[in-house]
Amino acid sequence: MMNSTMLKEFILMGFTDNRKLQILLFLLLMGTYLLTLSGNVVIIVITLFSPRLKTPMYFFLQNFALLEIGFTMSILPKAMANLVTGQRTISFAGCFIQFFLYFVLGTTEFFLLAVMSFDRYMAICHPLRYASIMNNKICSLLVGCSWGGGFLLILGPAIALIQMPFCGPNIINHFFCDNGPLLKLACLDTSLLELADFFIATLTLIGTLTITVVSYANIISNVMRIPSTQERQKAFSTCSSHIVFVSLFYGSCIFMYLRPSQSVGLDFNKGVSILNTVVTPLLNPFIYTLRNKQVQEVFRESRNKIWKKLDR
Repeated sequence: MMNSTMLKEFILMGFTDNRKLQILLFLLLMGTYLLTLSGNVVIIVITLFSPRLKTPMYFFLQNFALLEIGFTMSILPKAMANLVTGQRTISFAGCFIQFFLYFVLGTTEFFLLAVMSFDRYMAICHPLRYASIMNNKICSLLVGCSWGGGFLLILGPAIALIQMPFCGPNIINHFFCDNGPLLKLACLDTSLLELADFFIATLTLIGTLTITVVSYANIISNVMRIPSTQERQKAFSTCSSHIVFVSLFYGSCIFMYLRPSQSVGLDFNKGVSILNTVVTPLLNPFIYTLRNKQVQEVFRESRNKIWKKLDR
């Protein structure tokens, strides 16, 4: 217990001890990080200032982009700093802040993905009722519940974890302060907290995945009845890209948080973590927004206005 009060930092093992590989990984992460930030910032800016994009779908995408920015910023800057400097330490407070933000923002993303899939279901399967049901008040309520739900579900386990004694060692076999490696370092029996974490993960992942799957199943069923082959192929192209994103995001998280803790080594877990901390935040702007023709038209209009002002 004395050692737990003296603990001031953790050591993140990261990816590799090879210095050349560390620099290469830093460059790769920096590139994806900048693309992720720029893509999601563009989504927020155009949905805020374009009157043509003042619809429920883009309101949800605006919030999702904000979540993705916060999600990546909670993990990647520290991981990149450790790679480029060769240091591996993170303060006790910094570790728990990272843990809290990672799980709050990640949980909120699952709720918002379910909301977005329901929104698409209403727009495609019930177009006549869509405007009356998905009004501004309901959309704001759904987003607020997503943020609030993510915060409240993680708050209890986070408080319980931070109050536990950590007697050493202080080495975390990961590139960020994930739940599993942290629990392994606690001095007390963590079985009750692990059970609570598993219940929350099941409720969040399986609950929101069910809503998402049912929504897209109904969407696909409705698309199959479209008489035009070209329109049907266009709709399937959009749906398939959304399904790829959802599969990567849910698949990686289900693998990491809904399986027996000892079934797979932590080194393999680090590789899977790359999917939901690096790959899916990078894909989000391109899959959900930047491929959209309406968004591309807004881009062209904005670009033409800027060029006209520069010509003057």
